[in-house]
Amino acid sequence: MLVLDDLDRGLIHALQVDARAPFTLIAEILGSSTQTVVRRYRRLYAQAGLRVVTLPTPRSAGAHQWFVRLTAATRSAHDIAVALARRSDTSWVRLTSGGTEIVAIIHTAPSGPDAHALLLRDIPRTAGITSVSAHYLLHTYLGGPTAWRGRVNVLDEEQQARLRAEGDTSGVSGRAAHPGEEPYLLTDADRVLLDAMREDARASYAELAAVTGTTASTVARRLAELRARGALFFDVDVDPTLVGITVSALLWMQVAPAHLETVATALAGHEELALVAATTGPTNLVAQALCRDAEALHAYLTRRVAWEAVARIETAPVLRTYKAAVALRTP
Repeated sequence: MLVLDDLDRGLIHALQVDARAPFTLIAEILGSSTQTVVRRYRRLYAQAGLRVVTLPTPRSAGAHQWFVRLTAATRSAHDIAVALARRSDTSWVRLTSGGTEIVAIIHTAPSGPDAHALLLRDIPRTAGITSVSAHYLLHTYLGGPTAWRGRVNVLDEEQQARLRAEGDTSGVSGRAAHPGEEPYLLTDADRVLLDAMREDARASYAELAAVTGTTASTVARRLAELRARGALFFDVDVDPTLVGITVSALLWMQVAPAHLETVATALAGHEELALVAATTGPTNLVAQALCRDAEALHAYLTRRVAWEAVARIETAPVLRTYKAAVALRTP
């Protein structure tokens, strides 16, 4: 089994700070050679499932996001999860709760005849599914453009600041549009560019220019603008077990509406969490916990989130990930 050292962790941390930072800059900050950093990146890609992908923010893409919970017979769950993971309108597929529940994030267009076909027609007709619940994602407090802080913590503040200042596009990084701010809507040309970066956010300007039929300078300028407008974000994915995470669980919380904002904001500051989002449904807040082991998860639930404002928590252990961001996971 691959064991990560400080150079591997530093590389992952650098990519979280700026996913498109040049290898030369990363190597200089880490005190290594460019060749060594490139070689480590390729090894992490091949052996640790490292993927750096680009995704449009939902508001800029004009899409709606749904958490869909499917209960299926144990013998059917795997095949259903694989089928969902292969779809282009899903970005997150997990098997939870003893292998009988599948949780997926599904993206739908705001309108149109097939906008909700998967939710209203395709899934209910699928053999083996015994129940379906859909929870509309209202607001994300942590996740998406916000990197999980608990994964690696190698670079100091000065090194991170240098990456932001000297990295790709002069340190311009993506941000989420503020709730009251009018979102930037992607053009057809923007979508072509983001599709080209969907599987590899580190594709060179020359490679992106060849795919989009433009020039490298045009791609660089357009990408910088999209990042500045908060129209995209980068996701850095790696096998969590390699960074000491053996237990993952979804926490479906029922919080008094008057306390929802306070609770969600506090949770967003917890290193144990990779996702905090407000949803519709009987539970109005969902979080993903990533812990060292079962005891650490127990300690988190009993000591960190045992608040009066949280009326109920349903804990669903994640048994297997079929799709993370847009990357399929294979056994």
